[in-house]
Amino acid sequence: MRHLLVETEGLAIAVALHEANIAGRDGAKLLLAKISEGLARMEKVWADRGYNGKIGEWIKEQLGWALEIVKPPRRWVRVPADEEPPPYPAGFIVLPRRWVIEIV
Repeated sequence: MRHLLVETEGLAIAVALHEANIAGRDGAKLLLAKISEGLARMEKVWADRGYNGKIGEWIKEQLGWALEIVKPPRRWVRVPADEEPPPYPAGFIVLPRRWVIEIV
């Protein structure tokens, strides 16, 4: 398993490799804990839905950073019976901020 932390321009800050039997969220903790002291100005980490859960609490408590999960647009929305639902975008959807700081 690999984890990659990049900055806003996409340049690598840190990379961690570990055994496949370590869960992704636990591997992210290993990477972030190791390099956190060198990132004094860090305030927020953006990640995909694979990092939902208690890792956000851990990041806040241990490192003092916020974790924001970037989600794709909803496919299903409730609309009144007399209205048409909004069209869902076709093809590739660019998600804002998803790749700014990514733990893969």
